[in-house]
Amino acid sequence: MFVKQAHSYTQQARLAITLSWIAGYTNILTLLACGQATSHLSGSVAQIGRSLVERNFAGLVYVLALIGAFLFGAFLSGLLTEIGRHARWQSIYVLPIAVEVLLLACFALLVDWNTAHRLDLQHAKLWLTLIPSAAMGLQNATITRISGGVVRTTHVTGVVTDLGLEGALWSLRKLGWTPALGAARVSTKRLLLLFSIIGSFALGAGLGTLAFDHVEKWSMVPAVAFLLWIILQDLWHPIGGIHTNLHVGGTLHEILPPGIAVFHIKAGREGFGRRTRMPNLVGWADHLDPQVEVVVLDISELPRLNLDSALEIRALLQRLEQSDQNLVLAGVQTAQHAVLREAGVLETVEASNILGNLDLAGARALLLLEERDERRGRD
Repeated sequence: MFVKQAHSYTQQARLAITLSWIAGYTNILTLLACGQATSHLSGSVAQIGRSLVERNFAGLVYVLALIGAFLFGAFLSGLLTEIGRHARWQSIYVLPIAVEVLLLACFALLVDWNTAHRLDLQHAKLWLTLIPSAAMGLQNATITRISGGVVRTTHVTGVVTDLGLEGALWSLRKLGWTPALGAARVSTKRLLLLFSIIGSFALGAGLGTLAFDHVEKWSMVPAVAFLLWIILQDLWHPIGGIHTNLHVGGTLHEILPPGIAVFHIKAGREGFGRRTRMPNLVGWADHLDPQVEVVVLDISELPRLNLDSALEIRALLQRLEQSDQNLVLAGVQTAQHAVLREAGVLETVEASNILGNLDLAGARALLLLEERDERRGRD
């Protein structure tokens, strides 16, 4: 779940909506406990000017510390992500989210101590806001990296702004207006995502209020437990990696011409409920060598193909069609055809391009390349 290059739009949307309620939940608890928002910094930055004018230097130092904590969290996210990338971990975003869990667990412990009056009153507000602020900075930076800067979860101002701008473009298109050249294309799914993020943030705030009112000392436990569940899901159902034929020790790349590229989706160790998920094929296709005209994709290591995976394959077909590239699927088992049919894949690609044997897929790719060369010769 936490691999940027392997994250599909659907997975990004689910993660953004999930983390939004965590942000709303944490933010309302700090507001109720200390009267200070921690998931965003607009108000904190405004307080700098007020503190300077009023010569409230203690307040100024506190606000700067709060901003510094959020900045530190974002910095830590970038650092941990690059460590995971350098170490070539399959899920490079698990580590920053795990650190967020630790920070919020510390916050939960402090809430308990504060409720039991075991926290020094002079320092209670300091620790009850700096730690969750760092957690929110870390979360916001992580989801920003996962979504490529498209989604943020800890503040709503930018989301509402995007909703207004993109809603205007969507409305004009529905009314039949022709958008200006270069205008962004807005989908209904994108608008629903923005609405859902706002709603999820509000839902989290409501749940946090209920928890604080009824079980104050344990109020942060549900959010921490939910984040732990997300991490376990990612470890238990990792996203598959895409490797070239050369990297897996194959020989087809030596036989086939440069216009054909063979790739394999490599699954992690499966069994006892473990299942590898399909990576973001569209994002991967965006970085394909433009000289490649026919792509052979071997999915033989994903025997339990579900509807989401099949829809990802359909999206890949549409993406390759835009760049005038062909796709040949290899390693497709008989039972998988029904899932591909349900996802509309069989309506998008010729049946002869879906094969169970990799060698046959290579031969089919060679035939497709020859047909393309003949068409160019006639033109």
